[in-house]
Amino acid sequence: MSLLLERKDATLEVVDDHVLTIRGEADFDSAGPLAQAGRHWLADQPGQTEVSFDLTGVQVASSAVLSVLLVWVRSVNRHSLTLRRVSLSAPLQRLMDITELAPLLPAVETTCAEPAPGGR
Repeated sequence: MSLLLERKDATLEVVDDHVLTIRGEADFDSAGPLAQAGRHWLADQPGQTEVSFDLTGVQVASSAVLSVLLVWVRSVNRHSLTLRRVSLSAPLQRLMDITELAPLLPAVETTCAEPAPGGR
């Protein structure tokens, strides 16, 4: 695990060397720093690397978090990476369904999962 960003309201970590993971109550205050830190990490990955996004630790649905997700998807495309999976918390999945943004995710699998026990 590699910590990329730690704020009072949210953290961004890389888990298993290829999974960008947000935990906490990401909102409009943290969206910019989260997007930027993730974008920088993605830019440092070699082309064709498989990456995944895990947002199961985000329990408050916010359009700001969806904006972060879309920034990261653009970065994946820009740097010729492969988006393997996007895992969303139940509240984020509901927001994704309402906004009809799921077709914008070129992921092999989008799952809706609850965070692991002991998650922040």
